[in-house]
Amino acid sequence: MVAEFRGKGGRAAMRGILPGILLDAGPALAGAGRARQDGRMPPPVRRASVILVLLACALAPAPAWCDEVAAWAALRQGGPVALMRHADAPGGVGDPPGFRLDDCASQRNLSARGRADARAAGERLRAGGVKVGKLLSSPWCRCLETARLLKLGEVQVEATFSNAFVLADQREALTRGASKLLAQWRGPGVLFVVTHGANIQALTGRAPAEGEIVVVMPGAEAEPKEIGRIALPPAR
Repeated sequence: MVAEFRGKGGRAAMRGILPGILLDAGPALAGAGRARQDGRMPPPVRRASVILVLLACALAPAPAWCDEVAAWAALRQGGPVALMRHADAPGGVGDPPGFRLDDCASQRNLSARGRADARAAGERLRAGGVKVGKLLSSPWCRCLETARLLKLGEVQVEATFSNAFVLADQREALTRGASKLLAQWRGPGVLFVVTHGANIQALTGRAPAEGEIVVVMPGAEAEPKEIGRIALPPAR
């Protein structure tokens, strides 16, 4: 959404529709003073907050920073999908010849840094108020370990997020299956998926770094729409 309004023409278009969007958001923002007993913002206020963040970023000169702001805002609101590439796993790409899914020792696995980064990522997501409704993972061990170390909920294995680089002949089928699954997500919370870079690239056109999260809003009849990205800092 942010990307649609970048550039001179996009900013002009945004200024043209800004009054109408603010008018729509006004009633929700007016209710911000009536806090719920649990201290959380009511859903209309959260939605309005996300709208205003996206508007500010659309007019800002720092798109990379705004990508992350928009991504965090959407995650806190709930409803989108977070596609995370597994944490650091040395050894190049793919897996050694003869690897087996039932034998983690035969695969590329997380390094000590990767495990520490995964734990730190989970801590930051929890501290950031992200509520995960469902946590899915590729059956590859480096993805499963990343997902478990996040400690965001019970990890469920989903075969359609299997490694699209290793299973290149199944790439289209895997992507179709993943797109269909994402399109069905209605919340509550965030659908969080730990998978591989090739899978995320096939779904979004974005090639993420290890440990990077691409936040998207799935569409029923179109490919997922990128909201922003979060490059979580490495563990100290």
